[in-house]
Amino acid sequence: METVKKETKLPMPGPEKPQEARVESISPWREAYWQLRKNKLAIVGLVIILFFILLAVLAPVLTTHTVSGMNSGDRLQGPSSNYWFGTDYAGRDIFTRIVFGAQISLIIGFVAVTGAMVFGSLLGIMAGYYGKWVDMLISRVFDIMLAFPSILLAIAIVAMLGPSLQNAMIAIAIINVPIFGRLVRSKVISIRQEEYILAAKAQGMKSNRILFHHVLPNSTAPIIVQATLGFGVAILEAAALGFLGLGAQAPTPEWGRMLSDSRQYIQSAPWTVLFPGFSIMLVVLGFNMIGDGLRDALDPKMKS
Repeated sequence: METVKKETKLPMPGPEKPQEARVESISPWREAYWQLRKNKLAIVGLVIILFFILLAVLAPVLTTHTVSGMNSGDRLQGPSSNYWFGTDYAGRDIFTRIVFGAQISLIIGFVAVTGAMVFGSLLGIMAGYYGKWVDMLISRVFDIMLAFPSILLAIAIVAMLGPSLQNAMIAIAIINVPIFGRLVRSKVISIRQEEYILAAKAQGMKSNRILFHHVLPNSTAPIIVQATLGFGVAILEAAALGFLGLGAQAPTPEWGRMLSDSRQYIQSAPWTVLFPGFSIMLVVLGFNMIGDGLRDALDPKMKS
């Protein structure tokens, strides 16, 4: 008998499928967030600013005295359980005035920096993108403004407009416009020769669309850093104007005005100038710490 051999057909190996490389794209903003978390000084600055924001928001809850309530019987009282930071020359509670003064200082910084950032960025984009006579005209205006010391220019503007808190915010915004403008201009000059900008022009995209959809989004990193640093500078300049009597007027609880009203009692009642001065120093320090941390996180040259 013949033995029949059954051939078992083995499955033929198919073509090997290449393994797809899984590339995780990390957003630059997410990377900056992780870089910022590693910066301990920036975290300390953030805690300081959040602390003052909470003070400003919870001011009516945290205080038991009125902001402008005068009590001649308690004038120049030292810190105690009833008056945590003591009282000023009019018997007003310094702690209450500092807490409500945090609201004013944060509003000053926000309004002044926002105004300077908006107008400075627009002028800087126009100067850097269009160039030629537009760049020359805007740059010369910036140079003239930067030729004056910032505080002297602010004093001159407030002197023309009249001393008030609103005019002080306008003056601070104006003197910070060329800082944002020159920063954005230099960034736009480096961006406008990029390939994606040239491709957008070749496709017939309008200049306004290129500016607001390509140029401006790629210039946000230095704007954010400068805005954070400028926040502290704006608060400091507002305090200087208030100290000179050109900013907030009495009885507004603005920290610079509080220093001006109490400077003659610096020896007999040092707490009247210690706590407002320390508050200004702490807020400015907090914003500078955050600004330095953002600069290190957003600037590719600073990353290790």
